[in-house]
Formats: sequence, structure tokens, C-alpha cells
Amino acid sequence: MTQQEKQVNYVGPFVTMVFLFFIVGFLTTANTQFQGPLKAAFLEGAGDFKNTFATLITFSWFLAYPLCGGTGSSWTTKYGYKGTLVRSLFIMIAGLGFFFLSSWFTVTFPGVSLHMGAITVPAGFFIFLLGSFVVGASATILQVVINPYLTACFVKGTQPIQRMAIGGSANSIGTTLAPFFVTGIVFGGLAMEDVQISQLMIPFFSLMVIISLIVLVLFRLSLPDIQGAKAEAGEKLGKSVWSFSHLTLGVIAIFFYVGVEVCIGANINLYAIEMEAADGPFSFFGNSSLTLFGIHFTIPALMATLYWGGMLIGRLVGSSLRTVPPRVQLITTTVSATLLTLLAIALDNPWLLAAVGLFHSIMWGAIFTLSVAKLGKYTSVASGAFMIGVVGGAILPLVQGMLADGLGGWRWSWFIVISGELFMLYYALTGSRIRQSAEE
Repeated sequence: MTQQEKQVNYVGPFVTMVFLFFIVGFLTTANTQFQGPLKAAFLEGAGDFKNTFATLITFSWFLAYPLCGGTGSSWTTKYGYKGTLVRSLFIMIAGLGFFFLSSWFTVTFPGVSLHMGAITVPAGFFIFLLGSFVVGASATILQVVINPYLTACFVKGTQPIQRMAIGGSANSIGTTLAPFFVTGIVFGGLAMEDVQISQLMIPFFSLMVIISLIVLVLFRLSLPDIQGAKAEAGEKLGKSVWSFSHLTLGVIAIFFYVGVEVCIGANINLYAIEMEAADGPFSFFGNSSLTLFGIHFTIPALMATLYWGGMLIGRLVGSSLRTVPPRVQLITTTVSATLLTLLAIALDNPWLLAAVGLFHSIMWGAIFTLSVAKLGKYTSVASGAFMIGVVGGAILPLVQGMLADGLGGWRWSWFIVISGELFMLYYALTGSRIRQSAEE
């Protein structure tokens, strides 16, 4: 950052990016929280493959990351940060429209289903999967802009990892509110067997209106580009972004990070529902539900809220850690998360998995900061490449769902989380060392 750029007031753009990070977090978690209700409403005819089909909701969302990350990078070069953000929000509106269409189509044409042997799944479920992919594509492109902007924009009194943590805190507020939105607002606190697909239409139409208003506001905001953080239009970079080993290994690390984060955030409610059906020992003071702020919530939804709430607390703490290097933060959190997950498996206790969110909280910012260190004008391209790793959020939860079906339960499937934590620990200790910078 040059002295001239330090004189630019980036507080407004910084706040804008933080708010957009909130939107990304809210919709990402809302999407995963539809697994349980839609499993009950859509997948009664899926037989022994209910968990596998349910996790396709998360798979479809995160599949967009490797397919659309490059689009975000090229749009940033061609249209700038503001132009890219506006285009991505229009895509988000279209995706929310598919969610609305999924509900409308199922209500209007209830008999239209896809038959695969003994499996029968309503066509509306696949429209919902398409919506998950399209909104996921929008979230991908948004993050291609948000992550490098938060890292590079100068805000007095902050370090890059602090700004990432502040953005992550806003993201976590969204992820914490999302289970309340799905369980309390969309489905009105109903038990799973009482969920109606028709309840989707009004909330998703309302979200389309809200995002449209955000686009109108964004048109009026000043969002300056940051010099030295991206290639100029027509400029050819001399090296492949994959020639930087700390970025390449960082992409793999983020694959495992997002994978294990979503495994817990998306599947903990399915694990809790399974234990509830077996009369497991996890009820809240002897009850399987709880009323908060006048809204009725089931214990599975509460567990997801506690997990994402733990991430919010961790990120708020992380935003104040000016003197702790990102490598040290990553080592500490991966070791802690590994031990807590092992204890959860040993005790067959999903409450302990909910507590892992506290340690997952600052891993994204730490890995991203280490991955783009000293990349200069390669930073925006690296951010697009970084999004490829987010496909872990599609693959690992799906693999875990298949394991749960194959093993007859969720308990032992959580070893997939252990494998991800161990790779991130390797990245913190060794893989993040800079062996080549953009200037070399």
C-alpha cells in the first residue's frame, strides 16, 4: 500500500465489504439448514439414501466455488471491484428465484417426480439444488472481491488478519442468525414431520426484494479499486499463480477447512435428529426443544446455532489479536479442534462438536492471510484460485453423508473432520512457509 493510497478513506468500502460478508454467511448457513426440513418434506421416497440426497443441498452450493472462482477473478480485472459485486448480486437474486420456484412448482405440480429404481424424489427438490448452485456461484464471486479487499485496503489501526477477522465476525453473525431464520421464521418452529414446502415462497421472495435494494444502494456507493492488488485490464502476469507453493498448499488447506466446517455446521443437526430418534442422551434439561425470544426451536437447530455462535465469539476475539501471528493462531486452533472432535467421537456427544465452532472461527482468515502473503498484483488472481479449495464444503459433507448411510449412523463419520484438522496443522507448521514471492 503506497502512502497516497493510505490517504484514501477506505472505512466506507471496508464497512460495505463487512456487510456483504454478513450476507454470504447468512445465505450459506441458511442453505445448509434446509437439509433437515427438506429431508423430511422431499425425501420420504429416497429409501436408504436420504442422508446422501440431503447433503446434495450443501454439495450443490459449494460446487460453485471451483467452477466460478475464475469468473470472479476475470470480472474483477475487467469490471473492477464494484462492477463485479453488482453482477454477483444479480446472480444471487436469480438463485433465490429458483428457491421460490422450487416451492411453487412442488405445490402446483405435486405429482411430478423423478424415479430411480425404488427411489422417488419430487422434481422440485432438484430445482432447489439448482438454486443452491446459483446462489453459491454468487457467494463465490462476492468472496473473490471481499477477501483480497479486506486484506489490502488500509484502515488505520488494523492489520490484514484483523480486518479479515472483523469481516469473519460479520459472516458469523449471519451464520448464527440463519438457523433461527430457517427454523423459526421459514418453518415456524414446526416439528420436522409437519414441515410444508409452501412455507418457502414468502421468505425467499422477501430475500429477493432485500437483495435488490442492496444493489440499488451499492450503485450509489464509492468503492475505489486498490492498486497493486490485481492485474490491470490487458496485463499479462509473468508467472502461474500455482508457482507459489504457499498458495497451492493454502488452497488444499482451505479445501479441508471449509469441508470440516460445513461437515459440522450442516450435518450436526442430522446427527442430533438421529440421536433424538434413538432417544439419545443429549436433550436440554430433559426436553427435546427450547423456546427463545418467543420462538420455538428444536434441539438439533439449537446445536447448529451454538456451533455458528461459537464461530462468532471466536472471530470477535480474533479481531483483537493484533500481535499474534496467523501461523500461531492456526496451530493453536487446529490442535484444539482435533482434541475436541476426538472427545466428541469417544463420548458420542454432539454437544462437543458444537463447541468446535469456537476454534474453527479464525482459521479462514489465518489460512487466507498466509496464502496470499507477498503475492502483490497476483493477489486477486490468487483469491479466485483460493475459491477452488472451497469445494471441500461440497465434497466432504457429501462423503460424510455417504459414510453415515454406509455405517448406519453418524458417530464414526466424524473422523473425516480429524483428517482435515491434521492437514491444516501441517500447513501451519510447514506448508505456509514462503519459498517464492511475486518479486522474485
